[in-house]
Amino acid sequence: MNTAAVENNPGASKPRHAHPFGNLGRVRRFLAPAVARPFAIVETIALVVAVLALTRWLHPEDPLLLHAGYPWVWLVALLVSLRYGSLLGLLSGVIMLGAWAFFYPHGNAFPAMFFAGGLIQTILAGHFGDTWGSRAERASSLNDYLNDRLVALTNSHYLMRLSHERLEKDLLSRPTTLRDSITELRRLSVATDTALAVPAAVAPGDSLTGASGLLEFVAQACQIEVAALYPVRDGKLGTQAIAQIGDAFELEANDELVRHALATLSVAHLKNEDTMVPVSQYLVCAPLVSADGELRALLIVKRMPFLSLNFDNLQLLLVLLGYYADGVEHSAFVQRILDSVPNCPYEFALDLSRLTRLQQKAGVASSLVALAFPRDEEGDSLFEHVMRRRRSLDVMWPVQTAKQSVLVNLMPATDTTGIDGYLARIEASLTAQFNTDLEHARVGVHTLHLEGDEPGAALLRLLKRSGLDV
Repeated sequence: MNTAAVENNPGASKPRHAHPFGNLGRVRRFLAPAVARPFAIVETIALVVAVLALTRWLHPEDPLLLHAGYPWVWLVALLVSLRYGSLLGLLSGVIMLGAWAFFYPHGNAFPAMFFAGGLIQTILAGHFGDTWGSRAERASSLNDYLNDRLVALTNSHYLMRLSHERLEKDLLSRPTTLRDSITELRRLSVATDTALAVPAAVAPGDSLTGASGLLEFVAQACQIEVAALYPVRDGKLGTQAIAQIGDAFELEANDELVRHALATLSVAHLKNEDTMVPVSQYLVCAPLVSADGELRALLIVKRMPFLSLNFDNLQLLLVLLGYYADGVEHSAFVQRILDSVPNCPYEFALDLSRLTRLQQKAGVASSLVALAFPRDEEGDSLFEHVMRRRRSLDVMWPVQTAKQSVLVNLMPATDTTGIDGYLARIEASLTAQFNTDLEHARVGVHTLHLEGDEPGAALLRLLKRSGLDV
């Protein structure tokens, strides 16, 4: 989510972007691309043919440099293997084999050792390129998930800080707190009520779940009187509002304030003499940006109280819109999980959907571990102790019934070996603290690896195996 400063500050520092392969220049990116381009086959053939043409021109009698003392032409195949993998490296070797059949007399002895050594070198280099390319892709996908978690945590901390400040300022004048705001935005992002649907004239791809409810809630929280929410598809602003509050008004797409908000992906509003935006017919333009940086819609405010046009209120507006956009992005997966397990917490279902998509996209394994404790004095003490031993990246869901306490632990980027290590650490902690282990404490252990397209059904099966009737 974009939480850039509200005011247009020309001297503000630009956002920094992380590069998993370092700060590579254009030449180094050309020599070592992060991913294979679509024209890799054409580039391979062109590169090998160009090198063979050069050697043919320099040494017409020996284009493959068989008598040069070192197989220089195989460096081309080595470069192709490191760039694109073993298959295209072998393709370059086949081209050189065809060059030998074309340029050399048929009576010459076939240089078996020359081609055997070159092909072995190409295969080894290609295997290295394939292996590390796959690892780099997995690491990049995992980093995307961790960045998504970091953005969500950052915004949660920001909302928490604002909640403490505003409790003292306007608790009496505001009907809801920011904690209620978070709960309401989560509900709106997965709402299916037809009363919250957008008008039928709007294209299906432009719809945002609960857009009308969102605008009403944001208008109440930020004291907005007249505003409209317009969809954005493929970077283009729609002309018909999907939600509106107050008097109707026509959209002026070429308004400087609208263009400024779309260009900067931050809140744009009219200021005094130091503003870079000319006079506009609107007061505020706030983009609705999800955590992955995708612009989903634009909120245009035409009238609001003068005292509400301040930095804190507009920054709150941007954060609330982004929080909602992030929820809508994962709403389909989250809603499917909540349909299967209605009592599942929203945060748990959201991370479960994210990790399931991560496993499908990049093959990064994640797991669920359910620990079932007996409901007695000793079991409750062990249950609370294990909860305090959680890893920083894990997401826990404690469920307690009259007969037992079940701790469902969602463990990102954890396979079978990671689960064994986690259980071993728990047992070591129980042994040191209570002189017991999982077996003697009658703690049931149930595990599940995230696979397939239905994480909700898999979670339901895990809960039933743990003895929970949900």
